Amino acid sequence: MISFPNAKINIGLFITEKRADGFHNLESCFFPVPWKDILEIIPNDTLKFTSSGIDIPGNSDNNLCLKAFHLLAKDFKIENVHIHLHKNIPIGAGLGGGSADASFTLKMLNELFALNLSNEQLENYAKQLGSDCAFFIKNEATFAYEKGDVFKPLNLSLEGKYIVLVNPNIHISTQEAYSGVKPNSASIDLLSYLGKNDISTWKDTVHNNFEDSIFPNHSIIKNIKEELYKQGALYASMSGSGSTLFGIFEKEIDLNPFQDYMTLQEKL
Repeated sequence: MISFPNAKINIGLFITEKRADGFHNLESCFFPVPWKDILEIIPNDTLKFTSSGIDIPGNSDNNLCLKAFHLLAKDFKIENVHIHLHKNIPIGAGLGGGSADASFTLKMLNELFALNLSNEQLENYAKQLGSDCAFFIKNEATFAYEKGDVFKPLNLSLEGKYIVLVNPNIHISTQEAYSGVKPNSASIDLLSYLGKNDISTWKDTVHNNFEDSIFPNHSIIKNIKEELYKQGALYASMSGSGSTLFGIFEKEIDLNPFQDYMTLQEKL
């Protein structure tokens, strides 16, 4: 069985409060984008995980795909499998690639072994793997709040628009991202605002709080955002805690200004 876990972007990201458990509450729109990994799962005599493509740092035994398998195996009698992940989505880039891989593993195992788990049940398992993992179960435009794992439906369509994703291969640690962020109430009602679908108003109102702490230390990231606007973006922003930037366009653009970076341009 093969699937294609996709990335996501954050359209607006407001850090609203530091929680007693050390995490932060936020408000954001999670939106699926077509930068995709390739995930294959087949029955196997022993449990096995392999990968290709972009190198995945760390011990493969700690990969989220394996953690997803073990999570279901605690509650269901499922057979061993060989999981192979071909990694295309940049790692630690604010695109949620690892979270997507984990959630797609849950969905594939649910289908492969006919567990008949509902989306709600799958989301509850996904939340145990990471704050944004549950988004990838339904995998549709969503307003996310609290830790980013509580959702409300969002009426947002970008059909027919072009998205350009630019990753400068700069690693932003969680500590660095949060170091310059001061939690505060969101400056707009993001759920209502994005539901109006008027992209022309987003530039000056729909903000990613992490840009405030990251841009001063990484001029390249700031410059890429400015270049996206120079190329005619209706809206441009950093995704998550970086370092990937995205721009939304009415038409296809020349990617030459971004030739030194990992880029993707697709029609939505």
